[in-house]
Amino acid sequence: MKTVTTTRFGVLSVNDEDVLHFPKGIPGFYDHYEWILAGEDENPIKWLQSLSDEAIALPVMPPQAVLPEYNAKIVAGDLEDLSVDDDGDLSTMAVVSIPPDAPWNMTANLRAPIVVNVKKRLAKQVICANDEYSMRAFVLSDAVRASCEAQASRGSAEEAGATSSETVPPTGGGRKDSCTTPAGEEEA
Repeated sequence: MKTVTTTRFGVLSVNDEDVLHFPKGIPGFYDHYEWILAGEDENPIKWLQSLSDEAIALPVMPPQAVLPEYNAKIVAGDLEDLSVDDDGDLSTMAVVSIPPDAPWNMTANLRAPIVVNVKKRLAKQVICANDEYSMRAFVLSDAVRASCEAQASRGSAEEAGATSSETVPPTGGGRKDSCTTPAGEEEA
């Protein structure tokens, strides 16, 4: 076991069997060959943390959280690169893009998933053969995104109207934040 210091998560203990090996790197990070998954167990969004650079972590999630019937068609050459003996050894992750000023508009790249040979810990970002999958599929439903945008607009208006002696109460009153409900989940 080794320890790795990261910008986002602080010090992490890493077992060799937890490391995902990307023999060709990831597009945009071609010299980053070793990564780990980090994040809270109950959160569907995890972070693919580079072991080469403590500041680089990519948000990822199961594509089925966005599109329950997701079934990427992976070309033979990519399967060979991953040394696949059994399709049951494969897992997929979608890279998530989260706009800082409008996180409710986060999207998942369903067209170019990260495919992992779980047994051999080999991984690769591929272009799947499914033309119908978007590179920018919204994670949250239209209704949830509209609700979150309305909440943010109300919050901005309240903050703009507050004086230095006033405080703006937090929105939500302690209830579950519907703006973080992944698509497909029912709101409470």
